[in-house]
Amino acid sequence: MAALEAAEAALEAAEAELGRRQEQQEEEEEENHNHDREGGGEAAALNGLVSENMKSKNVDAKIPESELEAEDRGAEEERPRESDSNILDLSSDYPRDKHISIQRHLADLEKLADLREGELSSAVSQNTALCVTDERKPCPLCPEEKFKACYSHKLHRHLQNLHWKVSVEFEGYRMCICHLSCRPVKPNLAGDQTLSKMGAHYHCIICSATIVRRTDMIGHINRHVNKGETESRFSTVRAPKSSYNVVKESATDVQVLPNHSTPQKTDSYFNPKMKLNRQLIFCALAVLAGERKPIECLDAFGATGIMGLQWAKHLRSSVKVTINDCNENSVTMIKENCHLNKMKVKLNSREEDNGETVGNGEENSDTIEVTKMDANVVMHLRSFDFIHLDPFGTSVNYLDSAFRNVRNLGIVSLTSTDISSLYAKAQHVALRHYGCNIVRTEYYKELAARAVIAAVTRAAARCNKGIEVLLAVSLEHFVLVVVRVLRGPTPADDSAKKVRYLIHCQWCEERVFQKEGNMVEENPYQQLPCDCHGSMPGKTAVLLGPLWSGALFNTGFLRRMLLEAVQYGLDEAQPLLKTLVSEAECTTPKHFSTHSPGDENKQEECGVYIRTPNTSAESYLVHGKRKSEEVLRGTAKRQRAELSAEHPPFYYNIHRHSIKGMNMPKLNKFLNYLSEAGYRVSRTHFDPMGVRTNAPLAQFKTVLMKYSTPTYVGAQAEGPVHLPGEIQVGEEVPAAAVIKVEEAELAEDDKSGVAAAVVTESYPTHCATE
Repeated sequence: MAALEAAEAALEAAEAELGRRQEQQEEEEEENHNHDREGGGEAAALNGLVSENMKSKNVDAKIPESELEAEDRGAEEERPRESDSNILDLSSDYPRDKHISIQRHLADLEKLADLREGELSSAVSQNTALCVTDERKPCPLCPEEKFKACYSHKLHRHLQNLHWKVSVEFEGYRMCICHLSCRPVKPNLAGDQTLSKMGAHYHCIICSATIVRRTDMIGHINRHVNKGETESRFSTVRAPKSSYNVVKESATDVQVLPNHSTPQKTDSYFNPKMKLNRQLIFCALAVLAGERKPIECLDAFGATGIMGLQWAKHLRSSVKVTINDCNENSVTMIKENCHLNKMKVKLNSREEDNGETVGNGEENSDTIEVTKMDANVVMHLRSFDFIHLDPFGTSVNYLDSAFRNVRNLGIVSLTSTDISSLYAKAQHVALRHYGCNIVRTEYYKELAARAVIAAVTRAAARCNKGIEVLLAVSLEHFVLVVVRVLRGPTPADDSAKKVRYLIHCQWCEERVFQKEGNMVEENPYQQLPCDCHGSMPGKTAVLLGPLWSGALFNTGFLRRMLLEAVQYGLDEAQPLLKTLVSEAECTTPKHFSTHSPGDENKQEECGVYIRTPNTSAESYLVHGKRKSEEVLRGTAKRQRAELSAEHPPFYYNIHRHSIKGMNMPKLNKFLNYLSEAGYRVSRTHFDPMGVRTNAPLAQFKTVLMKYSTPTYVGAQAEGPVHLPGEIQVGEEVPAAAVIKVEEAELAEDDKSGVAAAVVTESYPTHCATE
C-alpha cells in the first residue's frame, strides 16, 4: 500500500509539473508569437498539436487540457526508445523522414536533448524510480544504459566528441554516429547481454540504410552521387540535368553521369578510350548495310546508347536500330540521348513523340527502339542481322543466345574486356570462361584473339552454324572479334575442325599447331621445327588451347571497311585498317594498295559471292558472251587463290630475339631483308615491334644476325655480317669472338647489291609464297 501511495503521489507531482510548464509555454507564446515560432514549446513539439495552418496565419496556439492528458497516456503505454526514430530535425527544410542523427548543426542535437528530457519526465509514471531535474539532460543518440542524463556542459562535450567529430558530411548535413537500437545486433553466446551491447552505426540520408563503418558510409554516399541519387530516401531519383556532362563523338551528343568511365560506380558506362572500337564496329555494320537493306541491328548493352545512336544517325534508313539495357537508369538516359539527337523512341510498338514532328518519309530512319530486358531474353525473342555484345568482362555467357536467332550471312561482333584472363595474367579464369589453357608468350595478344574465336566457334556449332572470321583485333583495353554466320551443319563442321591445340616450346618460343587426327603420337616434339627437346633435359614444350587455327582477317571485307572509314571521316580507324589489310595480305606497307581490283566490288566468303550496290553488271561484261564468262571465271579463280594463301599464324618480336652485343637493323629494313630471302612478311597490329612471317624461327634469327652490327663499331652502316662456316644456324655465339666485319662490303654504293647476292646464295627461291 505504501508503494502504491508513493506511485500515486509521484504521478500527481508529474501532472502538476506538466501543467505548470504548459502555462509557462502559453505565456511565452503570447509574448513572442510575432518574433520566434521555431520551437513552439516542448510539449507542442512532442505531441504534434501545432498545425502548419495556424503557424502561417500567426494565430496563437492553445492546447486543450484533455488532448494533453490523452497524449500523456499514449506516451505511458509506448516504450521511450520507439519514439527516438520519430524525432526529426524541426529547424530544417529537408524532407521530414530523416533520422534524428542527421542534423545541420551541433545545436540541433542539443535541442533534441531538451525534447528527450520531456520523455524522461514521463517515465516517472512507470515506476522507474528515476529522478530527473531541470538541469540534467539525456543524450538523444545513446541509450540510457550507455549514457545517463547529465548536465548541459557535459552533454555538450559528449555530443561533440563522440557523435559530431566522427560524422559524415553531405550537402550541409551531418550524419552522426548513432548508438540506439536501430540496427539489429547479432546475438552472442551470452544471450542476456545482447540488449546491453548496442552496435554503433550511421543512417544514410538518401536511402535510410544503416552502415557500421565510417569509410563504408563515405563510399556508400559516393555511390549514390555517382548514380545521380541525391534527393529521395527510398525511390531512386536521377541527378538534375545541370550535373550531366555532354560528350560529342562522331557528330553524336550523349549525356553522361559523373565518373562515367568507372563501370563499378555508375550505371551508364561510357569509356572515351573505346572510340576506336566503336568506329571499327560502325565500319563493319556499314559494309553489311551495303550488302542488303534494311537490316535489323542490336546493341545488346546500350549504357548511354552512343553506339546505336551513331548507327541510326549516319546509316539512316539502311538500319533499324534496337538499343537494349537491363538497367532502368540506363534506359532513361538512352531515351534522353535519343531526344537530344532528335531521334524518336519506340517502346513496345508505341512511339513516344514528346511534341516532335517527323515526316512520314523519315519515320523509319529517325526511330530507335529502346528495350529494357536481359540481353539473353531479347536475343531469344527476336532475330537480327547484326548483333554487338559489349558486356563488362567476358561475353561467353551471351554467345548461345546470339547465335540462336541471328540470320544467315549476318554478323556477330563481340568485345571482351577481361584482358587479365585473356592476356594470361589469370590463367585459371581463362580456363573457366573459355575452356582454354594459355601461358604468357611473346604473341599473347594473338593468343587471346584465337581463344575468343575458339569459344565463338563452339557456341555457333552448337546451333548448327559455322563462322567466317572477318576481323580480330587485340589492343590494350579490349579484344574485338567480328564474324559472319553461315547456317548449316557443313559450315559448322568445317569451322569446328579449325579449333586445334598448339604446341609451344618454352625455350626458344617456337610454335606450331597440332596436326589433325585422333591418333596419339609417340613423340609430339617431332612436330616442332626446333631441336630443343633433344638438346635440353626434361620436358620443353607445353600444349596450349584449344585455339582457332584459321585466318584472323578477311581481306575483301577489310578493304570495304577502309572505304567506309574514308567515306564517313573516321580518322582513328583508317591507320589501323590499313595495317590490318597489309597484315591480312602479309605484305609490307609500301606494296599496299587501297584499291585492289575486284576486292571491294565482289567478294567471296566461304564460297558465297557478295556483291556491293555500286557493282553493276556491265562492269563484269565485255563485248561477247564467251569473253564475259571467261572474265568472271578468271576473277573467281584469282579470288580463290588469294583466299587460299592465308596469312601465317602468329608473329615474332624482333627485340625478343635480338643478339646480345649487336645492333639490330631498322624494322622496315629487316622486313625487306626477309622478303628478299623469299618469305612472306608483314607488320602486325598486335605488337609494334612484331613481324608476321612464314619463316621458321631459326631462319628468322639467321637473317637478323646477318644484318646486325656489333655495338663497339662506331659509325658503322647496316649491312650483312658473314658468319664462319663452323657456326650453325640458330646458335648464339658471342659477337666479338666470331663475327668478322668486312669493310669493303659496307660501302654505301654497292651495299644493296651485296646484300641481295648474299641472300640469294643463302636462301633458294623455292622458299617463296606457296
